[in-house]
Amino acid sequence: MITLPPFYPIVDSAEWVGRLAPLGIELVQLRLKAQPAEVIRREVHAALAVCRWQGVQLVVNDHWQIALDEGADFIHLGQQDLLDADLKAIRGRGMRLGISTHDHAELDRALAASPDYVALGPIYATTRKQMPWAPQGLPRVAEWKRLIGDRPLVAIGGITLERAAGCFDAGADSIATIGDVTGHTDPLARAAAWLTATAAHP
Repeated sequence: MITLPPFYPIVDSAEWVGRLAPLGIELVQLRLKAQPAEVIRREVHAALAVCRWQGVQLVVNDHWQIALDEGADFIHLGQQDLLDADLKAIRGRGMRLGISTHDHAELDRALAASPDYVALGPIYATTRKQMPWAPQGLPRVAEWKRLIGDRPLVAIGGITLERAAGCFDAGADSIATIGDVTGHTDPLARAAAWLTATAAHP
C-alpha cells in the first residue's frame, strides 16, 4: 500500500502548482474542469515539468487519457470518469489510482477497481463545488476507514486547518484542500501553515 502525505492541495492550473511546489509539498492534485482538451494537455504537461523539477508528486484529476499520454504516474477519478476509464490501460502503465466516493454504492464501485486510495467527501459543507450530497461528517470518516482496510483514506470538502485534527482523529490519513489554500487571502502562508501543522502526523 502507498503512503500519502497528510496534506495536499488541489489546484486548477499549472501556475498554482508552480507557486506551491517550492514550499515543500509532497503531492498536489491538478483538477481542470470545462476546458478544451488542448488546454488540459498543456496544463498537465506544464504541471508535470514543475513537479519533476521540484520533486513533487502530481495527481491528475479525471483526464486519464491525457495523464497517460503525458507520462503522469498518478490519476484520481470521480465516479463518472471511473465508469469510462480504461482501468486496464491505467494499471498496465503502473499508474497509481485514487477514487472519489460519497456513499456506500460508490464505495463498492471504487473498491471493485482496487484503488490505491479512497477519497470521501464532502466532510463539511463547501461552496467551492456544487454538491448533491449532504456533508458526510466525522462519523462517516471513521466508518469509511474501517471499510477500506489498509488503503489510505483522503478526507475532502470544507476542511480548514482548524478542522484538520478532528479529521485525523476520526481516521483520515490525508486531507485534501481547495478553498482553504487557493481561496485564502495569503495562499502561500496558509499552505506553509498546513505543512507545519501536519508535519508530525504519521
